[in-house]
Amino acid sequence: MRKLFVATVLAVASLATSLAMAQTNPLIGKWKTLDDETGKPMTISEIYMAKNGKLAARITENLGLPETCTGCSGEYHNKPFVGIVTLWNLSPTSGGKWGNGNGYKPSEDRHFKAKSVELIDNGERLRVTGCVLFICKKAEWVRVH
Repeated sequence: MRKLFVATVLAVASLATSLAMAQTNPLIGKWKTLDDETGKPMTISEIYMAKNGKLAARITENLGLPETCTGCSGEYHNKPFVGIVTLWNLSPTSGGKWGNGNGYKPSEDRHFKAKSVELIDNGERLRVTGCVLFICKKAEWVRVH
């Protein structure tokens, strides 16, 4: 009986912590992704708190890509861009940053290590740093109001 009580208390505390983080985390919300080369808007992605307590992002609107991802491999091949998960398993790091997760760039059919995700420009932009092996690139997303 005591073990059940302790397990219940811990589960409730964990859930409360996750909910509090979700409500106060400024990264959570909708962001416009931009093409790295042209700067043109590509998608609206939503960052959310996943069930595992880590941050994730998925495409919620397509702003100019083809309707389906013909260049994607695996589970996303010939599927709509809307719904594709582009970031997952992001954990808090230091200074309000999140990172040490995974990412997928459907326009290049490329998986990468999501090294860091951080707010810039007074919270109006998000800098996503992704790495493949030792080569890292940065992309900026713009907050959608």
